[in-house]
Amino acid sequence: MIIEALGDALNLAAAMTWEILWALILGFAISAAVQAVVSKAEMSRLLPDDSPRSLGIASGLGAASSSCSYAAVAMARSVFRKGANFTSAMAFQFASTNLVVELGIIMAILLGWQFAAAEFVGGPLMIVLMALLFRALLRPSMVQAARKQADEGLVGVMEGHAEMDMSVSEGSIWCRITSSRGFTAISHYFVMDWVSIWKDIAGGLLIAGAIGAWVPESFWEGLFLTSHPLLAKLWGPLVGPLVAMLSFVCSIGNVPLAAVLWNGGISFGGVIAFIFADLIVLPVLNIYRKYYGGRMTLFLLGTFYVTMAAAGLLVDLVFEALGFVPEVRNAKVVEASLTLNYSTVLNILFLILAGLLVLRFLRTKGPDMLRMMNARQERTS
Repeated sequence: MIIEALGDALNLAAAMTWEILWALILGFAISAAVQAVVSKAEMSRLLPDDSPRSLGIASGLGAASSSCSYAAVAMARSVFRKGANFTSAMAFQFASTNLVVELGIIMAILLGWQFAAAEFVGGPLMIVLMALLFRALLRPSMVQAARKQADEGLVGVMEGHAEMDMSVSEGSIWCRITSSRGFTAISHYFVMDWVSIWKDIAGGLLIAGAIGAWVPESFWEGLFLTSHPLLAKLWGPLVGPLVAMLSFVCSIGNVPLAAVLWNGGISFGGVIAFIFADLIVLPVLNIYRKYYGGRMTLFLLGTFYVTMAAAGLLVDLVFEALGFVPEVRNAKVVEASLTLNYSTVLNILFLILAGLLVLRFLRTKGPDMLRMMNARQERTS
């Protein structure tokens, strides 16, 4: 019985992996190409305050960076230490995990285009709400204490990846991408992004497979109050972030679990709030404690939670008014099977692309850089 149950969970996880594999490779390749032509050196100078202009730049830089939650948090701390405004650094963090292209692609495949659209509408809304809360509640003394703690340089996760900057700045964007240096930079960012996030993706798929196979629908119906539609709409964005916190899964890794929750009855806004909440999972909260101290960690937890829940609810209301909320819950949580369809063809093509990038990484001292980054992290932890 136990072996059969494990087999069911692994079968679901394998099915979702095969369904989204090409999209993951495409998303990480695009992200790597953008990082290869967008320098991180000017980030602190470009984020001097919490003005709309700085928040917009922070959002754009975040959307162009890695989707790894840990790398985003480490990079935000890095630019904050170098003089960037704290609110803008947090806006970068939000955008880096919620406005990246690979997230939208995976959501469109597993959940539907409506969810991907809601993510890209809700992401900027969440940043605006966060900035308003910070302006009203964040005291200069708290920022000063957080900066003092940040300057201690305590190590979280993926510090080396966050500090890495191989961007090419000479010539047009096309010339940068197609140059030898550009191709090398893309290959390094591509592999480093995978190294930084593969545990989250694998964990998310395994957790989603286990929950999809083992948890009965009656449990979700009770948890998400499906028999009370109005109450469920309000409850979904409140409970979604709490489920995310306890799942320990970050970034793209929580999309497969979101598909299971949607099929289980959570509201549309609850799904969006759940995906937003990758920046308040328990391991990330522990990193905030190291970076900024306990007081700021509690402040971030409270304001981020309110921001994520409010953004999820507002997006739900807007999309329902527009008629965009799906009436049928048919997120892709399917049985594993190998058939010759568009997913198989795309997976083969993008696996070839991934192979070329990995080969370039291996031939350009990428493993040496990765070992050096890991050694640095171990020495400073």
